[in-house]
Amino acid sequence: MDFAFSDEQGALREGVRVVLDTECTPDALRAFELADESARLEQSQNRWAVLAELGAPALVVPEAADGLGLSDVDLVGVLEEAGRAGLPEPLLETAALAAPTLTALHPDPAATAGLAALVRDDVSFAVGGIDVTPGGIVSPTEVSADGTLRTPRVVGARDAGLLLLAVRDADSGWQLHAVPAASCTAYATPTLSASRDLSTVHWPLASDTLLAYGVAAEAAVGLLADRGAAGTAAMLVGLTGRMLDLSAAYAKERHQFGKPIGSFQAVKHLLADARVALEFARPATYRAAWSLATAQPTLSHDASMAKAMASDAAELAARVALQVHGAIGYTWECDLHFSLKQTWALSRAWGNPATHRRLVLAQLRAG
Repeated sequence: MDFAFSDEQGALREGVRVVLDTECTPDALRAFELADESARLEQSQNRWAVLAELGAPALVVPEAADGLGLSDVDLVGVLEEAGRAGLPEPLLETAALAAPTLTALHPDPAATAGLAALVRDDVSFAVGGIDVTPGGIVSPTEVSADGTLRTPRVVGARDAGLLLLAVRDADSGWQLHAVPAASCTAYATPTLSASRDLSTVHWPLASDTLLAYGVAAEAAVGLLADRGAAGTAAMLVGLTGRMLDLSAAYAKERHQFGKPIGSFQAVKHLLADARVALEFARPATYRAAWSLATAQPTLSHDASMAKAMASDAAELAARVALQVHGAIGYTWECDLHFSLKQTWALSRAWGNPATHRRLVLAQLRAG
């Protein structure tokens, strides 16, 4: 039995890395952070056009729907590279969440229209209205004073063309909608970084945007939560590797007492501990991707394991990287701060590590 990625999967990952090394450099991220709204949008659209040209957003869309027809096992390496580069565009939300959800709900008219927009018009997606808690999945969406629905903490809503939004009430249960951006009003939420754009979205409840309701919507939302956890884990694995690479390189350059600080045992142990955590998190993340691709009954367990381990590894790597770099590590001039901010945000997205450990425990107790 071969557990390795194929040559084609390796080539895909390497191709994405080459593109992101050109399009998503630290200088590009720095310019993105400093840009005004219109310049930021232009930069984001240009980067997204390059990704769309590669076919990354439609990677798991079937060939019959003009996608590449690949699987989550192919996608996991792409997401890992996106995390490594600190990509601010919503590749996770579009390729790993919206695309497979719309594909599963096809030929529903709203799903068909959304899939066509993703594949043919290169539309990016935002996803919101789903919170993962120790007690299960809940929706933060509420009815606002003007009668519209209000969904907080939606990533990438201001630049998205379509929004995949969920709502749940005690009477009718879950509903999942694909809402055009023109029908929504997005209010920016202050964040650590412009690369993690959050908004509170006000949107109308309409029958023509409905993708699923009741039991079907509940199943779709549950799968979205698993996909969100597994996809975020992949990005965190990429971030962890990037922070350790930066730290190891700095430890060779920075001298103290006439020697590189990397030669000191204490520094070696810090980096080694973080590397061990990464090497444990990576196979758990790949297992979650395989479980998604093959619809394993252990999917929720595997996704939670991956998210908990990848979050722990990334948070440890962030602490170690900052310690190795010293005070320069959190300055604007040091590239490390981009990875630190992404780590702090993604480790809490789609459920924090403690939440997922509790979910794993509950699944084990349930047998």
